Amino acid sequence: MISKELIERLFTEFGTDDINQLSIREVGKLVSMIEKESGEEFIHMEMGVPGLSASQIGIDAEKEALERGVGAAYPNIEGIPVAKEEIARFAKLFMNLDTPPAHCIPTVGGMQGSFAALLAAARSNPDKPCTLFIDPGFPVQKSQLHLIGVPFKSFDILQFRGDKLKAKLEEYLKEGDICSICYSSPNNPSWICFTEEELQVIGELATKYDVIVIEDLAYFGMDFRQNYGLPGESPYQPTVAHYTDNYILLLSASKIFSYAGQRIGMMIFSEQTYTRRYPNLKNYFTSDTLGHFIPYGVLYATTAGTAHTAQYALAAMLRAANDGHANFVENLHLYGQKARLMKEAFLKHGFYIVYNDDTRELADGFYFTIAYPGLTSGQLMNKFLHYGISAISLAITGSDNPNGLRACVSFVRLDQIPVLNERLTRFVQDMK
Repeated sequence: MISKELIERLFTEFGTDDINQLSIREVGKLVSMIEKESGEEFIHMEMGVPGLSASQIGIDAEKEALERGVGAAYPNIEGIPVAKEEIARFAKLFMNLDTPPAHCIPTVGGMQGSFAALLAAARSNPDKPCTLFIDPGFPVQKSQLHLIGVPFKSFDILQFRGDKLKAKLEEYLKEGDICSICYSSPNNPSWICFTEEELQVIGELATKYDVIVIEDLAYFGMDFRQNYGLPGESPYQPTVAHYTDNYILLLSASKIFSYAGQRIGMMIFSEQTYTRRYPNLKNYFTSDTLGHFIPYGVLYATTAGTAHTAQYALAAMLRAANDGHANFVENLHLYGQKARLMKEAFLKHGFYIVYNDDTRELADGFYFTIAYPGLTSGQLMNKFLHYGISAISLAITGSDNPNGLRACVSFVRLDQIPVLNERLTRFVQDMK
């Protein structure tokens, strides 16, 4: 066990007495400090960082682009043509979604796409300033709105699955101040996945109340209960885009291709959203068209475009998937294997899953949520540190549940599963 004194001393350096409120990166820093001083290797479940090698296809394409000299030139703000074309092909082949390349824009990771979409939606109508988050969710998206002083609302999905979702959404939408609905599916942190019926409800209400759905598909294809990895073949990745024209989709190469370090993502717009005019945008930019405002107003003002070589990497990785030469979903199955083994270990030692997937068994994937009877999130998070286990509290994800933690499988090695079992055995013995 790691000493209580060491943990308390290092924790005080963060300037807060509430461990629940530590951000993901702060938890990572704290754990790194404890590891260094204690000499104990942690089982890291706090960081949602890919645990697989980056796609060699992307690496080779990026190197070749550098050799050609593209590093000396600014890329087009809207993205290089080859990347836009492959994004559009990917949307058709893996989502059965027809979209022209012009409506596909590379971004500096899904994070920039999120910021641009949330900001643009919030500026679209002064009478509708609020984003509605379907929680739990990625906490940094709320941080983005905090930074720019934009209000938001949220509710926890746990008690509102299936038939209950429509009434809950309308409770907020009928107030008339919601500009956008934001969620992820598969969900970070719970790993629940919206059903087609739920996506239809979200889409139809978005149309009825004229709000933009910002659908975060960072974990595209990673519901391994279905095989979404065959180009041009059903089943396709579920998306709200089949049920409304009011959408912006966010995708990322970070998880799909394990290409996180080069910060490359994608935005996919509907025709209606891309060409829609919002007069209020003129208060912030020269154009009131959303599809012009986002690249030339937001992306230009923040990064002046997306790294040139990373776009060539993205194009090459997408082309390999589109042409059926690389099965990106199959390459990700190790996450599902680790999730199954880790969930078995926790359940065997008396833990329970906080968020299950409505009527279906929760998929094995990148995340899951756990709790232990009688312990709050903060108490469990703190106790885990003494046993060399790290996770984040659901409190920062918008969850109403006071007792859960998010467990990420990506950094946990298969050879650490027996170690996890040993540490959980000691934890349970000490709890008696």
